[in-house]
Amino acid sequence: MAESPPLLESLADPRITPEYCRHIGGAAGNCYLLGVVHDHPASVGRVERVLEAVDPDTLALELPPAAVALYRTYADDTDADEGPPRFGGEMSAAIRATDADVVGIDAPNWSFLRRVVARLVADRASAATARRVISSLSGATREALTCRVAATLNHATSMTVAYDDPIEYECSHDDSPAEQADHERGHVATVQALLGSVDTDGSALAYRDETRERCMSDRLAELRADTDGDVVAVVGVDHLETLAETLEQE
Repeated sequence: MAESPPLLESLADPRITPEYCRHIGGAAGNCYLLGVVHDHPASVGRVERVLEAVDPDTLALELPPAAVALYRTYADDTDADEGPPRFGGEMSAAIRATDADVVGIDAPNWSFLRRVVARLVADRASAATARRVISSLSGATREALTCRVAATLNHATSMTVAYDDPIEYECSHDDSPAEQADHERGHVATVQALLGSVDTDGSALAYRDETRERCMSDRLAELRADTDGDVVAVVGVDHLETLAETLEQE
């Protein structure tokens, strides 16, 4: 059952609540799911505190495997003497906060491609929907390859090549945990209200995201089965509920 376990409750941090943190126990081992908002100070603080407390064997990130190397370079950025890394938000902060094995569990990968094509065929999706799905896959593949090239440049030169600029919010890492948590909660509520007004049933976005979640949950199940220790997964907050429910059922 998904819950906020005593270990996390004991941290008494307003950024660490059942709304953003889930614990999946059982014979397959412990899995801690952390929902995050990209680059938000509350999310960065959440993953840092939880990883310090849990000390997992495996850190699973909602990143394509090809992008992990770039976020490692962000985590190793020597120009960031204090505070979180300059780039990569909560993902690079998570890598810096632990010595665990780091795994990218997001698309694009072969499992995802097979699944999404099979679903399009089974659903007899329209040609227009299929074209939009394939177009989005092409874009995601280009982004993953760009991350790989940027990581190579970072390793080969003294400069840090940033894939994208950090998102700025009306709160900072210097604000209190309570202030960060309040701002993040309001931001998530606003975004969810906007998304709730858009009908995505049967759309290219639905095909892509539902297949991504299925692939991520399968990969997490594999990681839990392959390690004797704990797994911490850092994923977008909009995927948190679905992944928790799927892992509970498995």
